[in-house]
Amino acid sequence: MSFISHTPEERASMLAKIGIASGSMEELFRSIPPELRAKSFNLPDGRSELEVENYLLSLARRNTANLVYFLGGGFYDHFIPAAVDALASRSEFYTSYTPYQPEASQGTLQALYEFQSCICRLLSLEAANASLYDGGTALYEAAMMAIRITDRNKIVMDGGVNPIYRKMLYSYTSNLSVEFVEIPVTHGNSSRDDIENVLDDRTAAVITQNPNFFGTLDNHADIAEHCHEHGALLIQSVYPMALGLTAAPGEIGADIAVGEGQSLGLPLSFGGPFLGFMAARKQYVRKMPGRIAGATTDAKGRKGYVLTLQAREQHIRREKAMSNICTNQSLCALRALIFMSLYGKQGLTEAAGLCRDKAEYAKSRLRAVPGVEVYDETPTFNEFMVRLPKDPAGIIGKLIDKGIAGGFPLGRYYPEYRDWMLVAVTEKRTKQEIGLFAERLEEVLAG
Repeated sequence: MSFISHTPEERASMLAKIGIASGSMEELFRSIPPELRAKSFNLPDGRSELEVENYLLSLARRNTANLVYFLGGGFYDHFIPAAVDALASRSEFYTSYTPYQPEASQGTLQALYEFQSCICRLLSLEAANASLYDGGTALYEAAMMAIRITDRNKIVMDGGVNPIYRKMLYSYTSNLSVEFVEIPVTHGNSSRDDIENVLDDRTAAVITQNPNFFGTLDNHADIAEHCHEHGALLIQSVYPMALGLTAAPGEIGADIAVGEGQSLGLPLSFGGPFLGFMAARKQYVRKMPGRIAGATTDAKGRKGYVLTLQAREQHIRREKAMSNICTNQSLCALRALIFMSLYGKQGLTEAAGLCRDKAEYAKSRLRAVPGVEVYDETPTFNEFMVRLPKDPAGIIGKLIDKGIAGGFPLGRYYPEYRDWMLVAVTEKRTKQEIGLFAERLEEVLAG
């Protein structure tokens, strides 16, 4: 039974045991201002554990959780091997805290070190940190890192960068002296002429994304060259699964690479958790935010692991900190490490190939639906644009009623694409599911 449901005598006795000798409820809540107190407590009778569990399950069943997903926009429904859950669920990992004491945290520190090593290999860059909050804040951190490195305050940003990330970047810098120049997307690609026209000796960095928000694949090596000619850096935001097929940021001349690690072993959920990753060229490592785990030897010559750099405001004076976003995602980074280790180079390449091939099949099926146009002027990875003859938001809503999460309405962020939706296909989607998507879309359009 709840506290309120006890008799006055019982409540007085319970209050006395916690030091409220008067036994007064008023005394219990004395520290809460009267205007903030509840006027009454209309609480139901207590329930047993079994009753509570059944009640919560009945609420959960009201959610639509059996959809077939063709949603993307930065977060994707990829296969997660069972070993990821089994290993990450070991209590040694999920109960550990920040490894300030290396002598008691060797397992956690080694896992973070190995995560950094995998990220460096994946992005073909020399230094990585031990994770960041999510893909959007990682992009903000990269922009601030470029400003510190170059001592400039102008950021040129391609319009194909995820609009959620751009919104986060503007929000975090709203009170800072940072100048942004946003470049419109041209036919799904970065506009070289527009970028080159705004590059000058005040530019700290150019930010691009590959694949961009529309799913278009691009090679930004020429943009990297133009940046370096002006003393600016190239920051590239990447989709890690696509790197099984595309050139890595370090290979095309990017100086800093960031991204969202959700696709590396993190299940889709409502609002997270997510994982930001970052890597950069070695000469910029002391301008990198967050924690960096390193390998060393102890006094007896035995190999061990430590936090080599901790340039966060928790550890040094605030004005000298590389970041004041103090949350990293060590447990999520561990899942990503296990995922990458299980897949390996060949596994990532095969998974990326499946994503691309199934997306191409989906294009062919949707192209055959009357009234539907598939944008195919540029190469894509696993995401592409589809033009509909009716309002995409309404169509998507009706598809959900038929068990299909059919895509994302682009007009929400790009008014010029109000007739288009963004469709994503991962290796999990079967030929039958893709065919069902096309059939259901045709039914909704006909209806």
